Amino acid sequence: MKENNTPAIVAYITIIGSIVALLMNNEEKKTEFNSFHIRQGLGINLSFHLFSYFIGYFDSWAVSMAYYILILGMLVIGFIGAVNHEKKLVPGVGQAFQNIFKTL
Repeated sequence: MKENNTPAIVAYITIIGSIVALLMNNEEKKTEFNSFHIRQGLGINLSFHLFSYFIGYFDSWAVSMAYYILILGMLVIGFIGAVNHEKKLVPGVGQAFQNIFKTL
């Protein structure tokens, strides 16, 4: 029987989804699979909000569009991994997110 992967899936749906997933993955229901995806989803969502501020100063639709496509691609890769019950790191920054949020 597979473990409940709902928190892993919810973690990729906006920053609020990451927070809700974190609350769903409390101590008595905590699994390494869900924690892995929460770290990935939280990292992607926080990066999106942090770097969006700076991307806005470029005043170029090409730069903004490339950034949004990059973030969307990372979210889709993580979401598909969560749905398929796989622990796949997001390319490029996934290991950094695992190290930064290792206490979650």
